[in-house]
Amino acid sequence: MSDDERPEPKYGVYATPEEQRARIQKPDATWSLETGESVTDDAEKTSANNTARAAGAPADPARSRAVDRIVTFALLAYALVNVAVAAIALLDFPQYAATVFEVMGIPGEFTNLEGGQAWGAAAAVALVIGYLIAAWFSVRRTMAGKLAWWVPLVGAVVTHLVVGALAIVPLMSDPAFTAYLTSIS
Repeated sequence: MSDDERPEPKYGVYATPEEQRARIQKPDATWSLETGESVTDDAEKTSANNTARAAGAPADPARSRAVDRIVTFALLAYALVNVAVAAIALLDFPQYAATVFEVMGIPGEFTNLEGGQAWGAAAAVALVIGYLIAAWFSVRRTMAGKLAWWVPLVGAVVTHLVVGALAIVPLMSDPAFTAYLTSIS
């Protein structure tokens, strides 16, 4: 059969992909993915939004970004208060150690005063720097339109691991603390 004698296609079998898209009025998905732009019309956007809602996706990306911003900045505000209180406590490390001894029920007093002051100051500085880094990354991700709520949480965990390691050094070198640890084991 020659091209002129072919029967009229029922399902677009002879049409090019572009002709098929034009016929069914669907956008070129490859072009949309490569450019990041959408060529859908308002009716298709409405249909796509309804499908997304039915699939459990958020109804409005702007709303989810607003919720992310609120949660992120609430976590940062909460962390700021905690960092301020903890940094002040760590700067007075002998009092901090006395509180640790009291809470743990350790008899005796903290005597490693010089080491405690130096390591406590280092822990306070690490706490403030960790907060500032987490806040900076959170703001950058929020401004870029990316999810940022997890950054303050991860920052808190990492920072507290570092601060805990710095704060335990003077405690482990205190005779009353080590005597207590050996007595319980």
